[in-house]
Amino acid sequence: MKLSSEIKTYIDRSVLCWLATASEDNIPNVSPKEIFNYYGNDEIIIANIASPNTVRNIKKNTNVCISFIDILIQKGYQIHGKAMIIEKEDSLFLERAEVLSKMTKGLFPFETITTIKIITSKPIIAPKYILYPETTETEQINSAKKTYGF
Repeated sequence: MKLSSEIKTYIDRSVLCWLATASEDNIPNVSPKEIFNYYGNDEIIIANIASPNTVRNIKKNTNVCISFIDILIQKGYQIHGKAMIIEKEDSLFLERAEVLSKMTKGLFPFETITTIKIITSKPIIAPKYILYPETTETEQINSAKKTYGF
């Protein structure tokens, strides 16, 4: 499945994503990730900065779920996919690392990258948009700013 321009837009707007993995014993783990982006039209990439459980789980069970939202608009995406760990020695590492290294500005070294091929995606929408369909994104932004003290 390809990354739509809307999914890419929400990746660009999101400051964190949450990556859910499961161990080979099906014990869930959800971990926030700050350095993530898309690569091409069909991959999401994540720098593994301090992620030993994530890396271990993906090496045993490649099924993952990643979620990200624009915190002010309170919309985003949930994506299910197949993940793979790319090691520094792998020929796929260098180009993907270049994208992620620009984001870290060299301050957060990483030895591996998680790459996710998308299987399914669905929008995440704050309940207010559903319960009150007349809600505009501007109203939601103003409400979030007030709630979070921006």
